[in-house]
Amino acid sequence: MGTHVRHPMWLPAVRPAGARTFASLYATESFARATVSSVIPIQAYEILQNEQTVSILYTVVSLLGLTVTLFMPVLIRRFARRWVYTAGACLLAFGSLFFVTHTLAGQMLGMLCRVMGASALSITLNLYIMDHIRKTDFMRSESLRMAWSMIAWTGGPTMGILFYTHFGIYAAHGAVAVFALILLALFWFYRLSDNPLIAAGKSRAVNPLANIGRFISQPRLRLAWLIAFGRSCFWTTFFVYGPLFMVIAGEGEIAGGLLISAGNALLFMAIFWGKAGKRFGARPTMTLAFFAMAIALFAAGAVGTSAPLLTGGLLLCGAFFTIALDALGSTVFMRSVHSYERPQMAAVYRTYLDFSELTPPLIYSVVLMFFGLGSVFVTLGCLMVACGAITWRYLPKSM
Repeated sequence: MGTHVRHPMWLPAVRPAGARTFASLYATESFARATVSSVIPIQAYEILQNEQTVSILYTVVSLLGLTVTLFMPVLIRRFARRWVYTAGACLLAFGSLFFVTHTLAGQMLGMLCRVMGASALSITLNLYIMDHIRKTDFMRSESLRMAWSMIAWTGGPTMGILFYTHFGIYAAHGAVAVFALILLALFWFYRLSDNPLIAAGKSRAVNPLANIGRFISQPRLRLAWLIAFGRSCFWTTFFVYGPLFMVIAGEGEIAGGLLISAGNALLFMAIFWGKAGKRFGARPTMTLAFFAMAIALFAAGAVGTSAPLLTGGLLLCGAFFTIALDALGSTVFMRSVHSYERPQMAAVYRTYLDFSELTPPLIYSVVLMFFGLGSVFVTLGCLMVACGAITWRYLPKSM
């Protein structure tokens, strides 16, 4: 009996991690981020009173966040994934403390905490998914994860705007802290284990520059990055410039929140796009999505502020096709990355989000010097055409 260990009765009740495990974690994280997704750009606009300066603020924060993302493998190697994930959830909560100051410094620090927290959560969650989900199930798992997050991204932005306009800044950002704590409790309840095989070997460099070089040398990883970058640029533009467009066009803050919620409500279509990808193949489905997004964006730019509601409808049409890339895009990376270098490559891959938050505002700040707000959507449409052409040309039919 000396070797017998008595475990707490509740331990066996936790099921092995599966698609629903990661869907529930992502959905809870989505609530923590979605609640103020439409509040942050409006709050930044209230502080700076200029949409071009708002673009510059987003550029600076994204540049700082990019540095943190590239060093994430070092943190994972030093502290283990579960502690990096925990830190990510805590950063979302800490960001709320800075946002409620309603100052430029607080706005920047809050946005930086938000970017760093999202980076830590995204990279570590992807590593857990690749540990526990078979490659043949990636498409189903990712579409389920997107569909479950639909509730958060549908109700969150409008809820955050209502809290902000009716109950004040503390209510809006306080909700974020609550969801972040719930996420933390749920994560530790699942007790996800670190797979020792995922740690990089001693011969593999952890230097961020070396990791970038290794990533760039693999064509499929480059393609996976571009696909993710393209669809993330759409969401960055949609989340930041969608609410701003509604406010500037005279439709009001509530209209901006409703636009974001309506776009996110389309996430339930991720399951449909997942089935379409299996039926017709990832290449034609994702290529169609990119070109359809481009058409919707060109039309939105042409209509502009002359018919704000029609422009909003065209942006929603673009969001519908972007869901296809949400459901299928990450499978290109997950099926292409080698198991022994997942942490390093996942960190470099994650930079698509940092660059999508860095590059568009930087380009838009220049474009807005010469043209109206509708030019933002036309500029984005040009990128979608390029992404669609490259996807059709280089994505293997067997993917």
